[in-house]
Amino acid sequence: MLKEFLDNKPLFYDEIDYLRMPKIYEKIKDKIILPRIIHIIGTNGKGTTGRFLATALYNLGFKTGHYTSPHILEFNERIWLNGKNVDNKRLNCAHAELQKILTIEDSKALSYFEYTTLLAMFIYQECDFVILEAGLGGEYDATAVFKKKLTLVTPIDIDHEAFLGDSVKEIAFTKLNAIQKDAIVATQKYQIVQEVAKEIALKKDAKIYRVDDFLDKQDRDKIIQISKNLSLVDYLVENLSLSISALNFLNIEYQVDSFKNARLFGRLSAVGKNVLVDVGHNPLAATSIVNALDGEKYILIYNSYRDKNYKKILKILKPIIKRVEIIEVNDKRIEVTQQLQSVLTELRIEYNSFKKINLKDKYLVFGSFSVVEAFLKGISR
Repeated sequence: MLKEFLDNKPLFYDEIDYLRMPKIYEKIKDKIILPRIIHIIGTNGKGTTGRFLATALYNLGFKTGHYTSPHILEFNERIWLNGKNVDNKRLNCAHAELQKILTIEDSKALSYFEYTTLLAMFIYQECDFVILEAGLGGEYDATAVFKKKLTLVTPIDIDHEAFLGDSVKEIAFTKLNAIQKDAIVATQKYQIVQEVAKEIALKKDAKIYRVDDFLDKQDRDKIIQISKNLSLVDYLVENLSLSISALNFLNIEYQVDSFKNARLFGRLSAVGKNVLVDVGHNPLAATSIVNALDGEKYILIYNSYRDKNYKKILKILKPIIKRVEIIEVNDKRIEVTQQLQSVLTELRIEYNSFKKINLKDKYLVFGSFSVVEAFLKGISR
């Protein structure tokens, strides 16, 4: 069974063998039929951009897959097919078929994310389009091995420095090197991203477009209406715009109703009347949330991985924080509580441990997929 197989693979690695996935895919690529792939790379907004685009394509009559990661509550969230998460029966059937074409050695060697990526592509063989979201990288990501119709580039910022580089320029090169032929680049915080994109375009003889190259007044009017229908904050509107630019690049006509039910859970999503949850976990995500919440004060339910710049994140969030309530997360990568408390004290942010929700207060659950997962599982008990 797939669950038992994946449970024997670690979710995260201190070092990554970047040659493993390309070598193994080369052995089996003639046994997998690829649909038209739209690859999404960047730091923030990959998931929502992908779900907007995938939902619209599906509503327009195309067989569509959306591969996203990580999941919040169940693995099935990673492999969305024709409007819903794939079911366990289909997952296990695909796993059995994939095992037949992989050697035992290669099956064992593939990482959790690499195997899951191949599994998704095996399931998506009958699709017209697949929206394929990169994991933490670009050129070295498991998703980069496939031939792509188009690459979408969401905003790029500092994140996963241990794997991607110590500067925005280095990270941009690592991510943007996944571009093969055509790419649309979202509005960027740093000009250096556009400069790197131009340099890579020259090197690869690729074409780089901006979102505005594919949006006219009629598109902008539709974006306003879709945003109202879906109750989108500004940063989600930007992701919607990128998805619509992709439809226009593909010469696919759409309507406002094409985006019905297109929101992806976990991106500033309401849970009840007084709780918002967001899986953002870096400074760019924190900045977007502060702008979206426009000065309202929230109790922040929070925790962080050790490798995140949580001091910077908390400093950005401070204007909207009433106090922090530290939630317990069962993950070996989570920071030692005393270290997090020390930073909160240094920033003069009041804190305590999370116990329960008070209906009189407003809450923001933020800090990663693991934090949101721990919160949702806790309140469902």
